[in-house]
Amino acid sequence: MSKKVFISADHGMAIIYFLQSDVIPSLLAAGVEVVLLTDDDIVDKIAPRPGLTVTGLRLKQANAYYQKVDNRRQWLLAYLRRVSGSWRINLEAQTSHIWEVWAENSWKFRLGVWLPAALATLVLRSSRAARQALVRAQTKFTPNLYSDLFEQYRPDLVIASTPGWRIDRYLLREAAAKGIPTMTVIVGWDNPSSYAIPGAPVDWATCWSQEQKDELVYGSDWNPERVNIGGIPSYDGYFRKSWLLPREDYFRLHGLDPNRKLISYACSFVHFAPNYPNVEALARLVESDTLAEPSQLLIRLHPSHFQDKPRIFAEEREKIHALEQKYPHVHVVRPVALGGSLGYYGGEDMDEKSSMMAHSDVFVTVYSTMVVETAVHDTPIVAAVIDTPGGWKVPGKFSLSLKEIGNWPTHKRFREAKAGRVAANENELREVLNAYLKNPGLDAAERKAFIEKEITYTEASAGKRTAEFILKILNTK
Repeated sequence: MSKKVFISADHGMAIIYFLQSDVIPSLLAAGVEVVLLTDDDIVDKIAPRPGLTVTGLRLKQANAYYQKVDNRRQWLLAYLRRVSGSWRINLEAQTSHIWEVWAENSWKFRLGVWLPAALATLVLRSSRAARQALVRAQTKFTPNLYSDLFEQYRPDLVIASTPGWRIDRYLLREAAAKGIPTMTVIVGWDNPSSYAIPGAPVDWATCWSQEQKDELVYGSDWNPERVNIGGIPSYDGYFRKSWLLPREDYFRLHGLDPNRKLISYACSFVHFAPNYPNVEALARLVESDTLAEPSQLLIRLHPSHFQDKPRIFAEEREKIHALEQKYPHVHVVRPVALGGSLGYYGGEDMDEKSSMMAHSDVFVTVYSTMVVETAVHDTPIVAAVIDTPGGWKVPGKFSLSLKEIGNWPTHKRFREAKAGRVAANENELREVLNAYLKNPGLDAAERKAFIEKEITYTEASAGKRTAEFILKILNTK
């Protein structure tokens, strides 16, 4: 009898990881039957193929259970696991979330919930036994939403794009309760350092690099023998140039001037601080005569810019579009919306992303994951951290200086690798842009070393390597 696996993909990045790489094709080629569970609203948008069944992840039911069944306790458990990694790793990102929750809630909440939780965090960060108890405590909340699917398909393995950090926790908990082996794949660059403790018992993990493995082992107590380093399958297409549009076609698509250098900016960290000062400074620079070469600016909006709550994100989007109207050499591109809860994280515009990074003369962002993706394209990178004094200036909205996040784990590794330059004001931004415009090969060796350390495999083999690991676990069951 053939093996069967459940794969949970409730996020656009997970859709890319599994469906736009060699992972699922390799499993199907090996005779494995795959049941992909994803957002119910996009099930019919995924092309069928032999051996692959696509069904809904029942997100509405899962979210209703979270809201209606002992919501405060479920929230508290989720909060504790988010901020309670071991002191053995860099916890700067997790600590920022502690202060975010403090800032965005009332004094009653702070005294009644946050303060006890903060004290519990001190214990959890210091005690492996306490962290393991936290994982066990969460299993109380297992709504058995998928009993009919488990009965119908009888999977040999359940794979999720997180170890229960998102709504996939209910699927993983149910699998564990039924004695079915579970596995997580790490989809995001900063995930192991930002989200800490699993939301369900999970048996195996596969990650990008030794850096991530260390974060899993030392930060959240994973058994090193059960953590595989498989690279990041989502980037195989970058190495193969599968999504790359010809430069002429890409420039024509956005009305870009082929005689001007292209500086691109990918908005990032919208939730913590405005991106507008970075964007405005870049717009002024490309319209001035102070850059080493005549240039133009292409701005990629962040998915959060399309959220109306809080309205400030959409307002920043509108201000960026106003710059496009004001300056002839400023252009804006939107990420593509797939639909459902995935929104603008649908992963449908990999050709846009790849072409933007490959054809830019300089790529600018804050410290988003796109610094890794851009290094794959060997394009010079600048982390711009020009702050708005006072941040968002909205009552009850947490803000964090962009300069302060430089010590978050992934950001610190980018800086220490010297894979790009950091600009804290407009003058510094002008200097680093000019340095790269004059010498595109500047920091090329550092970019290459950076991606080798962060993603391990740079020959487009991560999808097949990850599938091989999954097959190994299936065949030892």
